[in-house]
Amino acid sequence: MKWLWLALLLVLAPAAVAQEAAVAPPSLAAELSVNRVEVTTAFSGSEILVFGATERLIGPEGDEVVVLVTGPETSMIVRQKVSVMGFWINGASARFNRVPSYWALASTRPVPAMLDRVERSELRLGLDQLPLVQLGAQGPTFRLALADLQQDAGLWVDRDRPIQVSGGRLFHARLPLPATVAHGIYQVQVMLVRDRRVVARQELRLDVVRTGTAAWIADIAREQPVLYGIACIILAAMAGWIGSVVFRRN
Repeated sequence: MKWLWLALLLVLAPAAVAQEAAVAPPSLAAELSVNRVEVTTAFSGSEILVFGATERLIGPEGDEVVVLVTGPETSMIVRQKVSVMGFWINGASARFNRVPSYWALASTRPVPAMLDRVERSELRLGLDQLPLVQLGAQGPTFRLALADLQQDAGLWVDRDRPIQVSGGRLFHARLPLPATVAHGIYQVQVMLVRDRRVVARQELRLDVVRTGTAAWIADIAREQPVLYGIACIILAAMAGWIGSVVFRRN
C-alpha cells in the first residue's frame, strides 16, 4: 500500500508544481542607481536611472515596461497677461492644487498603444490624466499653460525616447532631474504590462534633500521668513553700496 501512495505522489507532484507556477505572479525586478540625491549650492542637475529585468521577453509580442516618477505635490498659480493701452498687466488667474512638482514618464512603447484610457486614468499615465484641482478662472487654456511652463522648466517629462532594452529581458530608463527640482520624497513606479493590463508593479523611493549652505538658507527662509527678508534687503543694499564705491573710484 505504501508503494501505491508513493507512486501516486510522484505522478501528482509535477502537476502540482506546474499549477503553482501557472498561478505565480509575473516576475519583475527593478532598482534605482541611487536612492538619495543631494542638492547643494553647486547642484546643476542630475538624472534618475531606473534599471531592472523581467521574466519574459520585452517587446510587441511579449511584455512591456512603464516607468512613472512623481515628486511632492504643490500648488501653483497661472495668470493671464492682458494688454491694456499698450501695457501688459495681470488678468484672470487660476490656482491649481495637488500639482506634482515633478512628473516623468518613460515606456517601451507609447502608453496609449499598451493600455486603455480607463487604466491610464487610474494610474495617471499621461499629462492629460493628471487630476489637477483648478480654482478661480476656468477653461483648458490655464491647464495647457501650466503644462507648458512645467515642461519648459524640465519638471514634467513625457519621454518620447523609449526605455532601452538589452538582451530581451533587461531594461533601463534615464530621466532628467533639473537643477530647480524640489526637495522631498519621490515615488518611482515600475509597471509590467501584459495583454493591455498592468500585471505587476514595483514601487521605489528616491529622496531629494538639500545639504550644506542651500539647506541652511532654505531652513531660515521657511522658519524665519521675516529675518530672511531683512537679511536679503541688507545684503542687496550692501552690494549696491559696494558697487557704487568701486565704480566711483574707476
